[in-house]
Amino acid sequence: MSFIYSTAVGATAAPNPVSPSVATVMPAEWEAHQRTWMAFPPPNETFGPAGSPTLDRARAAWTKVAQTIARYEPVAVVADPRDATAAREWLGAGIDVVEVPLDDAWLRDSGPTFVHQPDGSLAAVDWIFNGWGAQEWAAWGKDEAVAGTVAATARVPVRPSSLVNEGGGFHVDGEGTVLLTETVQLDPGRNPGATKESVEAQVSAALGTSKTIWLPRGLTRDYDEFGTRGHVDIVAAFAGPGTILLHRQDDPAHPDHAVYLQLKTVLSGQLDAQGRPLRIIDVPAPTTLKDDEGWVDWSYINHYVANNVVVLCSFDDPNDAIAAGILERAYPGRTVELVDARDIFAFGGGIHCITQQQPAVREGIA
Repeated sequence: MSFIYSTAVGATAAPNPVSPSVATVMPAEWEAHQRTWMAFPPPNETFGPAGSPTLDRARAAWTKVAQTIARYEPVAVVADPRDATAAREWLGAGIDVVEVPLDDAWLRDSGPTFVHQPDGSLAAVDWIFNGWGAQEWAAWGKDEAVAGTVAATARVPVRPSSLVNEGGGFHVDGEGTVLLTETVQLDPGRNPGATKESVEAQVSAALGTSKTIWLPRGLTRDYDEFGTRGHVDIVAAFAGPGTILLHRQDDPAHPDHAVYLQLKTVLSGQLDAQGRPLRIIDVPAPTTLKDDEGWVDWSYINHYVANNVVVLCSFDDPNDAIAAGILERAYPGRTVELVDARDIFAFGGGIHCITQQQPAVREGIA
């Protein structure tokens, strides 16, 4: 299935905004997709200069994920115009390349969040993106416009939000429940003066949620200099109505062991938006504890669910097979594809961080 481009590929203007009074709902990630969006790593401070071995490593890792997903559903990759030729060479036939100015390649965060409107058509939530809380190392002058450009290319109207947010900062079950972390949503660098109530109101208006489950924090490594300050999609994720996958670190020496115990306590006894008690499925972390930078945040939670497949981070670790078995049971009927994610994590994220689903249009949900 080929991607149908707008008349101006890489256009900077999106279709007319959706009225805030129009109810929209973000479907669960495991619902049917029209396509997956990704970004092609550009030369920058994270990936290295043009022609560098580190940039090639990033492009190889991103390409492997794109090609794996493309076996199951269409994939569109945005690439900076200077890198479009290289992107087409790396990605090969069957993956569409859309030219869009880029600072970075974490499309889960800079791209739009697609939601269903009452008639089943799509809209795109355009959060304010400011480099994960205006961090000193981040550049976002181009990336802050990516969501609107992707929406225009996909011919999807935009629903602007005044909340500074990223796609990795929340996870929904599609039935009214959302997971958030306090350290992201209440970050003074993102939303100074925000309260839980004000954040919940804006998230609810954008995603159609009615129950927020607040987690106090994310994984330890995510608070290092180049972290996101606690994205939820690396530590906890819905895998079905009433079901949450939770990152479990078993080694008491690793600081995430204490984080796991804290989050397990918070989640235990919670109800979802439909009044169901949460079923928590522990997913053991890889056995590797450290890399050259310190305690690792390697996590199987940061997987991506596409049509008929789960693309799961692998780490050449004994627990890869254990995690694959857990996810096969959590997502029955889907193939679990293991893709080496060590290079992606070395650059600051995982497979979920570099992907963004565009759901299929469906019948009215009003």
